[in-house]
Amino acid sequence: MKKASYVAALCAVVAVAVLLCEAPLTAEAVTCSPTELSSCSAAITSSAPPSKTCCTKLKEQTPCLCGYLKNPNLRQYVNSPGARRVASSCGVPFPRC
Repeated sequence: MKKASYVAALCAVVAVAVLLCEAPLTAEAVTCSPTELSSCSAAITSSAPPSKTCCTKLKEQTPCLCGYLKNPNLRQYVNSPGARRVASSCGVPFPRC
């Protein structure tokens, strides 16, 4: 049961990452890794507000979000209502890829 919760939380984090796909690209190279968004899992899977760390990581992963959305294993989490809410709370527009 705990493993399923962890997987759901990780997927939720990935969903938030996908939402950032439309944010402006930065000059720095970004390593796309859904696990970078693990700090967002609690906010995505509950009604808790996202932490400052979550929003920072979400903004960093913005260039990766469209790739996460295109991944069939991650898409359902990125498109989740919780992920959209977190992205909105962090000021990150939902991507249109």
